[in-house]
Amino acid sequence: MEYSHRYPAYPTQQVAAELERHIDIHRQAYNYTRYEYENVDADNIGSAYKHHYRLPDWKDEFSIFSEVNPKALQRTVTRFYDNLSNLKDQKENGNKVGKLKWKSPKEFQSMTFSQSGFELKNTSGRRATLWLCKIGDIPIRYHREIPDNADIKEVTIKKETTGEWFVSFALETDEADLPEKPDANTLDASNSVGIDLGILNYIHASDGKTVDWLDLEDEYECLRREQRKLSRKEKESNNYEQQRKQVAKVKRHIRQKVLDYQHKITTWLVREYDAVFVEDLNVKGMLKDSHNARNKQDAAWRQFITLLEYKADLYGCYVKQVEPEGTTKECASCCVETAKPIWVREHSCPACGFECDRDANAAMNVLQRGFSELGLGWPEDTSVETALPTDTTTVSAKRVIEAGSLGA
Repeated sequence: MEYSHRYPAYPTQQVAAELERHIDIHRQAYNYTRYEYENVDADNIGSAYKHHYRLPDWKDEFSIFSEVNPKALQRTVTRFYDNLSNLKDQKENGNKVGKLKWKSPKEFQSMTFSQSGFELKNTSGRRATLWLCKIGDIPIRYHREIPDNADIKEVTIKKETTGEWFVSFALETDEADLPEKPDANTLDASNSVGIDLGILNYIHASDGKTVDWLDLEDEYECLRREQRKLSRKEKESNNYEQQRKQVAKVKRHIRQKVLDYQHKITTWLVREYDAVFVEDLNVKGMLKDSHNARNKQDAAWRQFITLLEYKADLYGCYVKQVEPEGTTKECASCCVETAKPIWVREHSCPACGFECDRDANAAMNVLQRGFSELGLGWPEDTSVETALPTDTTTVSAKRVIEAGSLGA
């Protein structure tokens, strides 16, 4: 299993200057890879593996490429081909795509060390040191330990638009070292949950628990204020650059606050339940079509689902995405579909008379579809009326933030 940990880094002024110089060399290597891909005989290139054999010639012709770690240089060449592969995938999906563009200094702000050229040291406390080949030691805030059973496969160092530095460790854990998931045949409605990514609440669980939306109004007001200040600065001036960084810091604060919120909710879900089922939403399409796109973007549902899936392996929980179409319209008791405008918040089935909250009905449908996806079917001795809760327990966003998890 592969996942990553990210830490703030605090290089000295001298080391930061050296990092920026190395990143710029890697930017030139990326651009030169692009040039050779378009202009050199295809027999000698065409894949990252073939292109790696050209690096000794690069160093003979341009001595500057000898000043960076060779494994990191290979990883930069691979980065070009990874981007090229992503572009081809988008084209196959019917999207209009162009060519990979030349990278300017502002567009290339990171480099990756793969397999070697790095060492993590002094990890006994909240501070640690990352050593990078040909660069030196970089202090990092080691706010969470890397598990003993995880191997560090790659290290990426990046300078954000705010001017701050961060280090990401790509980790790999052997499947045998992960917690064993419970037997699928033992799953039932009491230790499983369906999640409806809702409108009035951030999530609505099939057992009646709901979690409020994260209030970001103060943060967006601050962002609007800082953006107004930026609009009054003269472009390319020092004042403009300082204010641009301030706007970037506010934006990053919003992103980090949403991510932190999602981490706490997803950790609670995979610890609390043996199986979690969630809708497989087409978030990109929802953002295109919606007049309320900003709120949906703040919800970051695709990011939420990604966090849920990788944590499921770390904590031994089943996570399954199910078909979202019709979960709101379909009755969880008799499966008859009833159209509901968005402002109708109650489900009342005209066929069987089953009544409950609209989102609770959708969450129960998600749960039932999840059992079907696992090939279990709905337990015969569990009726929808008894499986659905009579009460709704709402957890405020403030409690999630302060307590660190819903279970605290």
